[in-house]
Amino acid sequence: MKIEPVFNPLDKEKLGGSVADALVSREQSPLPPAERFIGAGVYALYYAGDFLPYRPIVEGNRARPQREIPIYVGKSVPRGARKGGFGLNQSPGTVLFDRLAEHAESIHAAKNLNNSDFFCRYLAVDDIWIPLGESLLIETFRPLWNLVVEGFGNHDPGKGRQQGKKSMWDVLHPGRAWADNLTAGKDQTAILSNVERFFSEQPK
Repeated sequence: MKIEPVFNPLDKEKLGGSVADALVSREQSPLPPAERFIGAGVYALYYAGDFLPYRPIVEGNRARPQREIPIYVGKSVPRGARKGGFGLNQSPGTVLFDRLAEHAESIHAAKNLNNSDFFCRYLAVDDIWIPLGESLLIETFRPLWNLVVEGFGNHDPGKGRQQGKKSMWDVLHPGRAWADNLTAGKDQTAILSNVERFFSEQPK
């Protein structure tokens, strides 16, 4: 006697696909978006420039415009969630827009990147689903800046806390003034080798 498979609407893969589909169905937006908005949620950044090590992602997205792969995925939660809770039912304010604006500033500061080569998609999400949504988007899309070139989303550690090393992102894309105060990070050649290996291991 066969056993019928049980449908689980909260299965992680189904949830991930649902969030991903909702996000990619959003229209492209410049980075940062042209108009300030209220909301918290998840977002994806896409790159279409001429930085040579990123050519595989640019060419891949041109070949598959219906399923573009972001270079970075992130989240922005209501401010109350940063103190250990979920921030449930709190007014999110403009945290999602503000996070995208911060990223635009980081890219503008980088000496080898241009804001005009980036666009984003963002999705306002109910509070409790935001952390899970981000995790599932990373698992679904495997963005380069989340998995290999880490550190893009870092903040200025502040005075007295700058004994740390530069992130891989800041080594590869120098320009953020506060990162210049950190000690030398991983060798750039090694980072580029990791980037090349990452692309070579991706399914065609």
